[in-house]
Amino acid sequence: MPASQNEVARETSIPTKTGNICVSTLPKQRKMWRFWGGTCFAVALLASFGQPLLVLINYAARSQLYSYILLVPFVSAYLLHTRRDQLPKRYATDFPFAILSLAAGLGVLVFTYWLDFAGRVPADNDRLALLTLAFLCCLAAGGFFFFGRAWMRAAVFPLAYLIFMVPMPDAMADALEIASKSAAAEVANLLFHLSGTPFLRAGAIFQLPNITIEVAQECSGIRSSWVLFMTSILAANLFLKTTWRRFALIAFVIPLGILRNGFRILVIGLLCVNVGPQMIHSLIHRRGGPLFFALSLIPFLVVLWWLRKGDVRSRQPGQC
Repeated sequence: MPASQNEVARETSIPTKTGNICVSTLPKQRKMWRFWGGTCFAVALLASFGQPLLVLINYAARSQLYSYILLVPFVSAYLLHTRRDQLPKRYATDFPFAILSLAAGLGVLVFTYWLDFAGRVPADNDRLALLTLAFLCCLAAGGFFFFGRAWMRAAVFPLAYLIFMVPMPDAMADALEIASKSAAAEVANLLFHLSGTPFLRAGAIFQLPNITIEVAQECSGIRSSWVLFMTSILAANLFLKTTWRRFALIAFVIPLGILRNGFRILVIGLLCVNVGPQMIHSLIHRRGGPLFFALSLIPFLVVLWWLRKGDVRSRQPGQC
């Protein structure tokens, strides 16, 4: 929404020797009121959602899948800080979007407590997802009210990145784990063939010399894949300017995550065959996730470098 007529009328042009300079005579106090008003609104909102947010922090700290949630607000705050000079300095209230965002947040909040009242209490994970989503909608409402649509548009990526604070609903997490497990088993099947290792396969079960291993749902690598997906979105926004290259980087991490999981199954299987079946209980199986995640960053960074190189070249002026 454009600034009010009073605000526009207070912008004047002062002639100088080098040209006209546009000077805003809008009282500084009004700008400060909007800034501090938005700050107080955010603090009050944090206090109102204090209990579910504390539960979310505790839940994320104890969860292997959702521990990344603790970093998301700091990433968004850092992005806002680095882009502070790009944010509009003139604020204006956008009532339609503020009301729409507030209605969405209150609607989700009422729906959550209605489920509790009706005896249809959702799982802890799903309840936290609904309450966190309600908090983010109300936070967006405050942004539209105190800073306006232009400011929110300029800050859209740092604010939108906060959506990763919302835990995945159980149904979504289960579906991703099942799909990732099945895809990893297919890749492992191909890699075992390429390695020349004799084996028999029955679904997700691989019978190898000395041992039989099963690709369980816990071995889907969904956490590493999801963090890699979040990293690709962040890197695409920070380092790439072309839309198709951004989407190409994000899409690349999907087969990369599947290949990493299949390679991990191959490595564990070969260790059990060549070293001994006791390797199924080794650290590389129980705690090897970070290692294989770090290995997957190598091709990720190579593709990012290649896309960025092409991005820079495409923005250079044509040469004869």
